[in-house]
Amino acid sequence: MIMMQDNVFAQKQDAEDFCFDERVAGVFDNMVDRSVPFYQEIQRMTGELAMTAAVPGSHLFDLGCATGTTLSQLDDILPRDVTFTGVDTSPDMLEKCREKFEQRPSGRTVHFLCQDLSQVQLPVNTSVVTLLLTLMFVRPVHRRAVLSSLYQSLAPRGALILVEKVVCDTPELNRQFIHYYYDMKRRHGYSDLEISQKREALENVLIPYSEKENRQMLLDAGFSKVEVFFRWYNFCGMVAIK
Repeated sequence: MIMMQDNVFAQKQDAEDFCFDERVAGVFDNMVDRSVPFYQEIQRMTGELAMTAAVPGSHLFDLGCATGTTLSQLDDILPRDVTFTGVDTSPDMLEKCREKFEQRPSGRTVHFLCQDLSQVQLPVNTSVVTLLLTLMFVRPVHRRAVLSSLYQSLAPRGALILVEKVVCDTPELNRQFIHYYYDMKRRHGYSDLEISQKREALENVLIPYSEKENRQMLLDAGFSKVEVFFRWYNFCGMVAIK
């Protein structure tokens, strides 16, 4: 599948909240690859963690599956009898996800659900849940309930893999980290106009927590082991084991 160049915010436009519509879905793979530091390495590390936790004959859920990048990479390395389910609230993103799997001679059972995370019901034999750059788009009032529900449904020793954009407890360092992040986006070809317009569009949609807050939510949900496996300035990956 050809990766289309992201130019969603390249031209001056009226301010509006960011949404995962057809326009974004068409360029999302390029957008996330240029906007998330070490995105491919995060995907590789997610694969390693999922391989360790996935139980043959169990289920894996990718919540906020977007265009299916994570599911596609996991499809190459996980046992064929692990059933995949991709969940997203955007029909346009799910359509791209389906297209990817239609082009793969996988043979794996794969389901796609257009649902809000608060509505997701996991089978009792779910061994892996991935939440990559997803929870930060869930309204804060619902996040604890979502994590608690996932914990209750996961099989014993099941893993939840969480990657989030985060804020720092120290305001000065938080400003520095954001500055370094925008420098990275410039290195990846984004203009100041694109950076500023996307920031404004995400302001009321993407609400990040701190690493400490995300860890505490996972512990409060019941997870017995929580560790950071990735950190780059204002991005953090955690794995939580039931």
